[in-house]
Amino acid sequence: MPDNDDWWRDAVVYQVYPRSFADANGDGVGDLEGVRRRLGYLRELGVDAIWLSPFYTSPMADGGYDVADYRDVDPMFGALADFDALIGDAHELGIRVIVDLVPNHSSDRHPWFRAGLRDRYIFRDAPNDWESIFGGPAWTQVEDGQWYLHLFAPEQPDLNWDNPEVRAEFRDILRFWLDRGVDGFRVDVAHGMVKAAGLPDVGPKQGRQAEMLGDERVPYFDQDGVHDIYREWRPILDSYPGGRMAVAEAWVSSPERLARYVGPDELHQAFNFEFMMADFHAKSFRTVIEKSLAEAELVGAPTTWVLSNHDKPRHVTRHGGLARARAATLLMLGLPGSAYLYNGEELGLPEVLDLPDELRQDPAFRRTGESRDGCRVPLPWTAEPGCGWRDPWLPIPASWPALSAEAQEDDPGSTLNLYRAALRLRREHPALGGGTLTWLDSPRDVLAIRREPGLTVVLNTGEEPVAPGLGGRVLLSSGPVADDGVIPPDTTVWLQH
Repeated sequence: MPDNDDWWRDAVVYQVYPRSFADANGDGVGDLEGVRRRLGYLRELGVDAIWLSPFYTSPMADGGYDVADYRDVDPMFGALADFDALIGDAHELGIRVIVDLVPNHSSDRHPWFRAGLRDRYIFRDAPNDWESIFGGPAWTQVEDGQWYLHLFAPEQPDLNWDNPEVRAEFRDILRFWLDRGVDGFRVDVAHGMVKAAGLPDVGPKQGRQAEMLGDERVPYFDQDGVHDIYREWRPILDSYPGGRMAVAEAWVSSPERLARYVGPDELHQAFNFEFMMADFHAKSFRTVIEKSLAEAELVGAPTTWVLSNHDKPRHVTRHGGLARARAATLLMLGLPGSAYLYNGEELGLPEVLDLPDELRQDPAFRRTGESRDGCRVPLPWTAEPGCGWRDPWLPIPASWPALSAEAQEDDPGSTLNLYRAALRLRREHPALGGGTLTWLDSPRDVLAIRREPGLTVVLNTGEEPVAPGLGGRVLLSSGPVADDGVIPPDTTVWLQH
């Protein structure tokens, strides 16, 4: 691996949802060996690292985010030997590996919960008014009348981080995976773990409590005590060579609150969800970009950019079509900082909206009718019916062979080859990756960003073609562009000066 402890500052990280990425043994479920066999594809794509969503032992009540054993691989995905082979091959190819860490809750099949070690979870004699993020109450009653807290599914009891045994366990879990060579951790529900003293009620609110997240503080998220945990973890990460890092999934009320998670004594990065939630309009993008860069400046760390992940609708659908998704991607990859890609977005996959209800597996669907399954449909690899899968765990649309990696491989205009070209230029061009940006004057529906030395990123979100008059040679464009300097609607260009 290259000797660069700050590799994460401008890295392109590719999220692998193992269940849906690639299936090596033909059982319809993706596995670690499937990921290992596709490492060449990922190297050619041009990513710096992969982030593996949970592959730990799990009854899969919430897609693996209900962990029964934090130190082993679920047989569905293989064995520890498969993980070791994967990380070894990835490092040989210059690809770093980040793994998911799920510290807010375990599975109810975890040995602690099954053994009745209630002091390691949050039990009380009567519930308060807290609600599950997945809908309904956040408390379930056990046979002797007590109630346990689960901010997500009932099968995911919240751990009690006031218990020093819980803290010691996770310090050991960190070391277990660091010893196996992982390069970092994505911390699930990083704003959780610590709850307000006394577990006070939220109080009367209109709508679901989940709608409050990120808008105002609630007594079960973003409590100041979480930072003590990360100050315990950072020396562990720093004690290993090669720039081991951690990135927070944290939904908080303000940039100032988010900035507290990042620093030399806590985590290295925090996900920037506001960019993912921006509207496809120049004003919306600019507002979020300016806010995100100002937030990053507070802590002296680069921001992160993301357009899709395993929890949100794919941005092809969210932004209203492939042309807009491609344009948003070139905008994102032209910004300073690091970028996180979600598996399949390089193929231009849309959200699958017509999955049969009986096949949906998201626990939130049973409680609220909302489902994340549509962004978790297995990836199409071949142009044949089935797309290289045999009886996949979620059905692949009949139209997806045309979107497969095989179908796009030799098409110079394909989305796959757009991503490859963008990531190659991002590695090679001195203006891309780190650094800063300057806003240029532009029409109302246009963003124009100067990156030094010698590159301008221009996005037209309007309904009419525009001629921004910036000059320069087109290095890359998200869609067809003529030689007259006119940029069509829903198009981003990178201009060399």
